[in-house]
Amino acid sequence: MLVNKKRSLQYIFYIITALISLMLFSLASAEDAAKTTAPDASKTTVTDAASAPDAAKAVVQDDTNKEAQAALGKKLFGERCVVCHGANGNGKGPAGVIKVMEKSGRVLDIHPRDLTSGTFKFRTVSTGCLPLDEDLLRIITDGIAKSFMPDGKMLTLDERKALVTYVKTFSSRFGAEDPCKQIVAKMPRWVGSKNSVTKGEAIYKRMKCPDCHGNEGTGNGPKSNEIVDDWGNKIYPFNFRTGNLKRGSTPENVFLTFTSGLDGSGMPSYEDSLKEDERWNLVSFTLKLMNKTEYLK
Repeated sequence: MLVNKKRSLQYIFYIITALISLMLFSLASAEDAAKTTAPDASKTTVTDAASAPDAAKAVVQDDTNKEAQAALGKKLFGERCVVCHGANGNGKGPAGVIKVMEKSGRVLDIHPRDLTSGTFKFRTVSTGCLPLDEDLLRIITDGIAKSFMPDGKMLTLDERKALVTYVKTFSSRFGAEDPCKQIVAKMPRWVGSKNSVTKGEAIYKRMKCPDCHGNEGTGNGPKSNEIVDDWGNKIYPFNFRTGNLKRGSTPENVFLTFTSGLDGSGMPSYEDSLKEDERWNLVSFTLKLMNKTEYLK
């Protein structure tokens, strides 16, 4: 099935997936209810976040009650996320692989993230590191453009935090590894200048970016058909001419991509191979490829 990028069709997809999620979660809830013993009266529990929002907020705001927060997160995950990511978080929900056709005619396969691996593309930490809580919260809040990952802005902040807590239960890495230091993206004033763009173009060629992305950034380099992700799925390099990046296309977001890499994909980190000013120059050239005139001087 080919999915058109028109927003109206995206809304239809979201509605259908939400209905499927509710059906699946209702079945799971009925099964869990048969196994559940009477709750301890000394503990605060959430029985229905929709009918008792104040109680839900009280629970998730209590940092000592992680179990209750995870329970709320599980409920929300069943309602909103299981259709794509699956009940076990392995990315094999009933929605399956979604196909999207670009204007160029190239068909992309959208694979829901396997949350059990602990591998995430969009982080503010170095390659190989787990995302910070605020990284996960940002994804849940804003969604991911061009991926059918919807935003969660209709949820309260506490509900989104509960989802973060529950998502982290899928991978044992979160309990075994310490968080890494956050990358700071402080943009120099000269980013977007003609001189910076020129330097960035030279770096783009020196780092062999055209091998994947092509000389014009259209994603059709000589190695573009050879790339697979960590799960063996074929993936295509980003076509900068199509506009916005999934992470976002501000200079800071582009810098974070070049610095942290996109773990699980073929996009490496340049944190060790390029100096900070070189990465910012590469940002300038990338902004030109994307025709982000608001950032060009």
